[in-house]
Amino acid sequence: MRVGKLSQQLAGRKFGCYEPRVTIDDAPRDGLRGGPRELLRLVASGAAVSRADLARLSGLSPSTVSQRVEALISEGLLQEAGAGKSRGGRRPRQLAVPTGGALIGAIDLGAHHARLGTLDLTGRVVEVRSRPVRIEDGPEAVLGALLDEVTALAPGADAAVPGQREAVPAGGRALRGIGIGIPGPVQYDTGRVVSPSRMPGWNGFDARDFCARRTQVPVVVDNDANLMALGEHRAAHAELDHAVYVKAGTGIGAGVISGGRLHRGAQGSAGDISHCRVVADPGPLCSCGNTGCLEAVASGAALVAALREQGVPVEDLTGVMRLIDDGDRHATALARRAGRSIGEILAVVVNFFNPQVVAIGGRLAECEPLLASMRATLYERCLPLATQALLIERVVTGPDVGIMGAAQLVIDRVVDPS
Repeated sequence: MRVGKLSQQLAGRKFGCYEPRVTIDDAPRDGLRGGPRELLRLVASGAAVSRADLARLSGLSPSTVSQRVEALISEGLLQEAGAGKSRGGRRPRQLAVPTGGALIGAIDLGAHHARLGTLDLTGRVVEVRSRPVRIEDGPEAVLGALLDEVTALAPGADAAVPGQREAVPAGGRALRGIGIGIPGPVQYDTGRVVSPSRMPGWNGFDARDFCARRTQVPVVVDNDANLMALGEHRAAHAELDHAVYVKAGTGIGAGVISGGRLHRGAQGSAGDISHCRVVADPGPLCSCGNTGCLEAVASGAALVAALREQGVPVEDLTGVMRLIDDGDRHATALARRAGRSIGEILAVVVNFFNPQVVAIGGRLAECEPLLASMRATLYERCLPLATQALLIERVVTGPDVGIMGAAQLVIDRVVDPS
């Protein structure tokens, strides 16, 4: 399938005010072999430097590879970079991903901090920054400030009028799209935030349309746990088909990989374990209005609240982590209890879904008492067959995993090569 024809797969689907012209294919795993995204990945990783390499690694015929490579070149996603060494006959033309061309913007928004940056079409981080945010300031103020900063990271973007930026800035490096992770439920098809916890003013906000209109580039918006899952899976577990990635920080959530692809479910709420009930009445009141939810028991915000109730002066999750590192018995006991609660919910997920890996990221992934308790509960509560080959580990990609996932989502879905 030619890349130039792939936009037909998205007929009738818009991304804010901007309708994409082309995507990298988002086929099931069996259909990825030899597809445009796979060919691009092989060149970006250095595994292939010529059409012959691509034919050998993909199993496609040379004529099919040549056709697809020409399509990628015409869309600006690949370039010819001189002639390689000859093994007899004509010297092969080498292929490369343009490094001085398009950029992807990415924002990983948290309750108190945001990480933002730019990445190239290989998914390599070009520039990254971290900023404090006040989520209670509302979506337009928070997202507006972050969008202005991330678009300014593209060389030449300063020449554009804020709020009316061109897709190709004066400096020559096109900002092809922006991926954004939101710390709450997102209806992916519409880009709307739906009933988030501790995010006043965000419910029903059309984040995708607002961001696309402000930047005039394609925008994709998803739950932050989904983007962590996508980033970690591509970087650390690309060979695995089934995985669960838990993001545990101020809030708590999970992203699910099924069949090698991010699984969102019918409305985009797959993996939202935060409001699964883990404590019977009288459990702590949750921000959703129910009692005993996992987020009300095991999130960073829940640990802060529980310590304050015990008379321990603590301001935020950073303070909780400091107490645990210092061996404070109250904080350590709460962390172990939180780990058991997370393990109880994940045991249901593992028994039902049978993933190959469960990985935990976010600030609470640094808490060893919580991890040990979670791991022990998983092995205790799961069927032996479900844990026979199960990997339970920390997310290894680091603090940039969210923006890496956001960039991959843009590369996969809304790259505009014009």
